[in-house]
Amino acid sequence: MMAETLAGTMVLGLGNLVHSDDGIGVHLIDRLADDPRVPSGVELLDGGTHGLNLLSRISGLRRLLVVDAVDVGQAPGTVVRIEGAALKGLPGKPSVHQLGFADLMTALQLIGGSPEEVVVLGVQPLSTEWSAELTPPVRAALEPLAAAVIGQLESWSG
Repeated sequence: MMAETLAGTMVLGLGNLVHSDDGIGVHLIDRLADDPRVPSGVELLDGGTHGLNLLSRISGLRRLLVVDAVDVGQAPGTVVRIEGAALKGLPGKPSVHQLGFADLMTALQLIGGSPEEVVVLGVQPLSTEWSAELTPPVRAALEPLAAAVIGQLESWSG
């Protein structure tokens, strides 16, 4: 049953809602909360900008899918996937609040609580200036991003 196979699976949305496109992860969690395609047994968490405060919530998970704004030099609104060894190279590159995420992954390794699988699905931001609104290209990426999240969850349940 899918709920059993996806127990211990979390979709974690990161971002700051008052920094325009940086809020994409939080916006996506809100959207997924009403999406019937999200398998039962999957926890959706608005991680905001909580950084290391999320440690106890994600320690010991089997699978962690992180949704965030990532600056990888692509066209604004581009959905990117980062996993495996590429995650270890995160400091100094992808996320607006990157150090918090990189520190979180390091702390999980230190306490032996790292998820078995971690995948980051990100969107290239256009702007992270003060604004509560997503820019048009990033807003347009919400549906493809939601589809990528559902696709990842389905691959884990198979």
